[in-house]
Amino acid sequence: MRADCPDLERFVRGQLDAADFPHREHVRMAFEMLRRHDFAKTAWLYSRALRLMTARVGKPEAFNQTTTIAFLSLIAERLERGGAPDFAAFVRAHPEMLDKRALSRWYRPDQLATEIARRTFVLPEPAS
Repeated sequence: MRADCPDLERFVRGQLDAADFPHREHVRMAFEMLRRHDFAKTAWLYSRALRLMTARVGKPEAFNQTTTIAFLSLIAERLERGGAPDFAAFVRAHPEMLDKRALSRWYRPDQLATEIARRTFVLPEPAS
């Protein structure tokens, strides 16, 4: 891992404190991982890290695979389309990524809250 993000190594090992890991940090770690790895490897590493963190605090049910993969996809797409030299530039170009409700454009909250969405990635339900 690059030395310019010391928290990344701790994140990958699941050693960051979940209480000090707000949504902005989720996005930052995703950004940093996607700069270093392809999407598939990032998805695996990132999901594993979050599962380790939630298990460490005794709340494995807090992990949601659909939310994780969907946000990673949004971040990866934005990086591919425009890149960013650093996280601050990325946030300036894509402030919507800091909104936890960003997925509401594709997912209803009740769909994301299902047990299946926690366990595996589910596609958004078609608009009716």
